[in-house]
Formats: sequence, structure tokens, C-alpha cells
Amino acid sequence: MTAKLLFPPKAPTLAAVAGTDELFPVHRIFCVGRNYHAHAAEMGVSVDKSTQEPFYFTKHPSTLIPSGSEIAYPPQTANYHYEMEFVVAIGKEGFEVSEAEANELVFGYAAGLDMTRRDLQLKARETGRPWDLGKDFEESAVLGPIVRKEETGIVDSGVITLSVNGEVKQNSDLTKLIWNVPEIIAHLSRFYHLQPGDLIYTGTPDGVGPVVAGDKITGTVAGVGEVELRIAK
Repeated sequence: MTAKLLFPPKAPTLAAVAGTDELFPVHRIFCVGRNYHAHAAEMGVSVDKSTQEPFYFTKHPSTLIPSGSEIAYPPQTANYHYEMEFVVAIGKEGFEVSEAEANELVFGYAAGLDMTRRDLQLKARETGRPWDLGKDFEESAVLGPIVRKEETGIVDSGVITLSVNGEVKQNSDLTKLIWNVPEIIAHLSRFYHLQPGDLIYTGTPDGVGPVVAGDKITGTVAGVGEVELRIAK
């Protein structure tokens, strides 16, 4: 007997590659938590790199939407936050790679937004529960076009900023990442076989805050690109 699908499978999630008609098939989305000291402090915690390791949460690929999208204010939250992020796109398989080898896995870089239902995240944190309702929800991962590494070189510094309605809210530099890109890739590859199509959102600087219906968010990563999102009225 020939097996039949009960319903059509969802189309793959695809991301734009800057300056081309090529598309990057997204496999997984990993997000690094608390990777800037100033942001950790504004969230009421501290990070000691000498005694702690990076930690991660994930977003389903179906949450990804392209830069320039307009979306509705999400359900079940009254405190919807932006988080500007530098995103690394993985282009080669890798498991237990060293920091020296880590950049060989990088396909390219992009600017992204980790949109967050902050009230639900904090409620989960207070009760020791997973952050899924606050982080992993529809249209919560926004991504600008991916720029190939060959065009940028290895990106390990550069200003990262975010504005809401033209007013600067976040302004930092990639040099302030607690764990840099090679450290993140090497560490993450101890727990996962990294695959082409994986995206790593590397964390947000301080200055996170709420947006409301009608707001326009714009963010930049110097030397990489921009990301934009509108919240519908």
C-alpha cells in the first residue's frame, strides 16, 4: 500500500541572500541569551564568563519573516519588546569544532530582530519554566538579507543600533559580545551537529523596550546590513 500525506507539508522557510536571487533554506534558529553585560544588567542578572557558559533558546523556522514586513501586534501580551541582533548564517556541517575552525562554518551575516513577549518571558522565568511563550511565537524572528562572508570578511566588530520611529534605542558594538562568534559556534557545536541553514542570533545589547501598534522599527549592523519591521495600526 502506498502511503499518502494527510495534508500538504508546509513549504520550507527561505531567507534572502543580499544582491542575488539565491535563497538560503533555514534549518534551525538558535538564539544566545544574555550575551551583552549591559543587557544582562537591565534584565536584573549578571554574567560571569569565567564561571558560566553560554545558554540558548530556539525559535521554530516558521517564526521567521523577512525584513520590511508589517505584522499585527501579537496576542496575549501587553509588553511586546524589540531586541536587535547580529545574526550568523551557517553554511557547512560542523560538530565539536574548535574556535580556530569555527569561522569556516560561516556562510554569511545578517541583521535581525528577536521580538519578545516580555511579560510572558518574565512570568516563565519567575516560575522556572521554559521561555517558549515569550520567545518562540509566530512572526517573532525578523531577518534582513544575508550577506556572504566573502563580501564582508570575518565580522568581529561594528556598531549595532536600533531605532523606533527614528529615535535611537539601542547603540552598542559587536566587540561587547560576552561570547564572540567563534566561541559561540564552538560551544554550540558541542551539543548539536551544526548544519547548513542554521541561523544563530547572537544576543541583544541593552536598551530593549516596548513597541505599540503603528511603530516602525529599524536596525543596523555596520558592514552587514539593515532590518525593518512595522507594527500595524
